Amino acid sequence: MKIIACGSVPTVIAPDKYFSGRVLQTPIIETEAPARLRATLVSFEPGARTHWHTHPLGQTLYVTAGAGLAQTWDGPIREIKAGDVISFAPGEKHWHGAAPKSAMTHIAMQEALDGIHADWLEAVTPAQYGG
Repeated sequence: MKIIACGSVPTVIAPDKYFSGRVLQTPIIETEAPARLRATLVSFEPGARTHWHTHPLGQTLYVTAGAGLAQTWDGPIREIKAGDVISFAPGEKHWHGAAPKSAMTHIAMQEALDGIHADWLEAVTPAQYGG
């Protein structure tokens, strides 16, 4: 058994090369091989969002607070809120983040394939975010 004590893992400001707006990330767990799970608590200020990205083995989000938006490359923008679970298929191009006037926090869970958890792509433009 391993216990990661509350407060023992620092929260960091997410890098601008992957996110637009202010986003905080608090690692929950990253398992060692042969396991491959990474889970992170991600908090988005209003209007903040990820860039477009994919995950080689897919991604699951569990929204813990607030309201946000999510979209796949060829799909409509969808509203998401606390209690929702969102699942992206392996390789599915998508983004997610806060709504324009509401903060949103989710737990992001994904597995690595050959050490890769995500492939980051271009920023979501204001026109794309606005629908």
